[in-house]
Parts: sequence; structure tokens; C-alpha cells
Amino acid sequence: MTHGDLHEVVMATNNAGKAREISAVLAEYGIKVLPQSQFNVPEAEETGLTFVENALLKARNAAQYSKHPVIADDSGIAVDALDGQPGIYSARYAGVGAGDEANNAKLLQALAGLPPEQRGARFICVMVLLRHALDPTPIICQGVWEGRVLEAPSGANGFGYDPLFFVPGENCASAQLPAERKNQLSHRGQALRALVAEIRRQLASGALHV
Repeated sequence: MTHGDLHEVVMATNNAGKAREISAVLAEYGIKVLPQSQFNVPEAEETGLTFVENALLKARNAAQYSKHPVIADDSGIAVDALDGQPGIYSARYAGVGAGDEANNAKLLQALAGLPPEQRGARFICVMVLLRHALDPTPIICQGVWEGRVLEAPSGANGFGYDPLFFVPGENCASAQLPAERKNQLSHRGQALRALVAEIRRQLASGALHV
């Protein structure tokens, strides 16, 4: 990384699927993503009550250990019939350490018997950039992807709740989309492109020094 540009950042995640998606988008802008595991970064404790708080906790933790600029995200699925749950608890909906299959099964059980029109949901992603661990002005962007929860899993691509998330404009589940198309549409892709646009804007104006 050099002053006035951003060539590499640490990605504060140990989720391989998430890292692949983010790396693919940032590669288009010539930004290399370094995994936090390269710097022996321990998992951050997600004690925040919002996506923003948890994203910042993860970013600050990785920045402290790596001494690099860090991008972190916090994301999840918010279901209307469940008053926005599982939300920030999406990854551990069925319990700490629960896998995708258990989380999906619990969500299906919670919505059992509800018709399609009552299964509205959205994926939400908050993406942040911290230049260093004590950065007082992080860049924060958000993406939202509207859809609904299917009554059974469909598709083998993606991860998390992708097999249950129906994308109306594509008439299929997120897990049935090719990776490139998903990155164009998804909450994470939206947040990441907004983040890159804001980084470029601040670099051009001289507001961002890295």
C-alpha cells in the first residue's frame, strides 16, 4: 500500500465464502485482500447490538493485530415475520458454532406454515474500512437485498441462508445464482461497491490518507 492509493487490505473474516466474494469484487479495482489468518488475528467477540457495532469491533480487532488497513463486514438476514430476526445473530441463530444447515433448519421451523406473502426478508450488510485500530473516522457503507424465505432449500452455490433466500427479480434462490451474478446483486456486493466508491472519492479529494 502506498500513500494516496489503496493496494491491499486485511479482510477481517475467517468465513471462506465471504472472503471469496469480497476478494472477487475488490480484484476488479486492483485491491488485494489479505486474510486475517495471515496475521494470526483471533476471532473478535461480537458483543455489539447492531451490524455497525459488530463490523467495527471486527475491524478494530484485526487492525490491532495486523497493523494494516482493514475491511470488515457484519451481515445477516432480517425476516419480517420474526420482527427482523435473526439479524445480527444470523450466523449463530441455532447456537454458537452451529453450521449453515442447522441455522437454515431453525429458520424454516420458525416460519412453518406461513404463506409466501408473509415470508418477506432481506439480507443486510454493513461494510467498514478502518485505516488503523484507532481510526476515529471509519468509512461505513450498507447494502440491502430484498427477497423472501423459501419453504425448502434450493441450489448448491453460496453459503449461509442463500439456499432459502428467494430473489424475485431472478426467480430463483440466491444459491442458484452464478457467483458473478450474486456479487452484482447481493447486499455484500452493494456495500462493497459503495465502500470502494467512497474510498476513491476521499482519495481524490485528499480526505483519505493511507
